[in-house]
Amino acid sequence: MAMATTQIKGSGWPRRASQNAPFEQKFVPNQSITINRTINLYPLTNYTFGTKEPLFEKDPSVPARFQRMRDEFEKIGMRRSVEGVLLVHEHGLPHVLLLQLGTTFFKLPGGELNPGEDEVDGLKRLLTETLGRQDGVKQDWVIEDTIGNWWRPNFEPPQYPYVPPHITKPKEHKRLFLVQLAEKACDGEGEFITRTQFFGSLCYVHKESRLTMIAKG
Repeated sequence: MAMATTQIKGSGWPRRASQNAPFEQKFVPNQSITINRTINLYPLTNYTFGTKEPLFEKDPSVPARFQRMRDEFEKIGMRRSVEGVLLVHEHGLPHVLLLQLGTTFFKLPGGELNPGEDEVDGLKRLLTETLGRQDGVKQDWVIEDTIGNWWRPNFEPPQYPYVPPHITKPKEHKRLFLVQLAEKACDGEGEFITRTQFFGSLCYVHKESRLTMIAKG
């Protein structure tokens, strides 16, 4: 069963005069096919989960992470990062798959790009490294639209969905992509290798893992 996004015409506030115009007149011709299109969500039970050795952060602490960022900025400039948003549904509600490191830190799958690496190719590489199978079966990740951009103006935790006007050299640009999952596991597709137990709004699936992928509403 697929879940699709729902459009409500004329909703929102404040109302604009254009909302009373014919639908065809609201958008410019030749608009992108990514606007107002359907994204399919499939049940969590359509996918299977295996396990492999846990991943660890590159840096032992937050100060160490920003010191490495500072050192790399002097050599190669702004850091570029990508993350994937993987959606499923459970109990009729959409869920986002997250990675859990330790007991309190959660993140989207993804990471840092190599210098000169294409964003989509880099995200596919990172997804394979994080969630890919170990039996040699190749997973063809379907990377859809850009759904968010975050900028880090300084060597500090705060990030913003824009570049502050007084910042001329942001220290990191993180781009979020929607990843369209296949409908179900078939011939190796739809199987994720995780360090995983599901919890929160879902039941436990695997209890022996140290790094966790969760589906949380």
